[in-house]
Amino acid sequence: MRARVRDRVPVVVQARRGRGPAARLLWGCAETFVTCGVLVLLLVVHQLWWTNEQARAEAGRQVRNLERAWDSSPGPTAAPEPVPRPAPASTTAPTPAPTGPPDPTVAPAVPADEPSADGPAYAVLRIPRLGLTVPVAAGVSRRSVLDRGFAGHYPGTAQPGRTGNFALAGHRNTHGEPFRHINRLRPGDTLTVRTREATFTYRVDRVLPETSARDSGVIAPVPRSLYKPSYGYDEPGAYLTLTTCTPEFTSRYRLVVWAKLVA
Repeated sequence: MRARVRDRVPVVVQARRGRGPAARLLWGCAETFVTCGVLVLLLVVHQLWWTNEQARAEAGRQVRNLERAWDSSPGPTAAPEPVPRPAPASTTAPTPAPTGPPDPTVAPAVPADEPSADGPAYAVLRIPRLGLTVPVAAGVSRRSVLDRGFAGHYPGTAQPGRTGNFALAGHRNTHGEPFRHINRLRPGDTLTVRTREATFTYRVDRVLPETSARDSGVIAPVPRSLYKPSYGYDEPGAYLTLTTCTPEFTSRYRLVVWAKLVA
């Protein structure tokens, strides 16, 4: 027994050392990077998914409410005005801004029958080729119109079915992104705009793939690009103009689609 006790090897238990300053610094940096990565991911999810879900839900409710009210108490049916052909009208128009209003210090003229402030929708735009149904509201401000998933009607431009240019702006990305795929529209595609009074049908005529964000000519009564004069028109008519940002996820240029009233 004594021999066996002498043969035992003593076990030395060393105390566990804490992390040194360098290790603690690296660990802290790693935690910070992971936290920042999670926050960025949440922000991306919010912008690319949640804002779309919220805006589309609100836009859908607006369309249902409008059409339910119109169907229960339809107003008189108004035929579109005939299209005169006098000398070309002035092409002066507010500067387009697809994600916000034109210069807020300028108060453009507003027709008497147009809603005078940004707010509730008063028309419904449908584009069958894109499977798109979107409410139209007066104004092009972010908060009260575009970020709600609506198409915004440029102040001072014509009303649906009227002589002139019924010009609309919409988001291409986030907040419902109703105009994301208008680049897919081709001449001959039809669009309809329903109001309490009537439903107006337009046919896509021309597409301007890219122009300056300051190209106010595209929403003029007789639309013609100020930066690319080969795109546009020379005679008065009843036009519908769709504008949005291009390329996607930027606001550097504008994409423009023009349509003409056919019924």
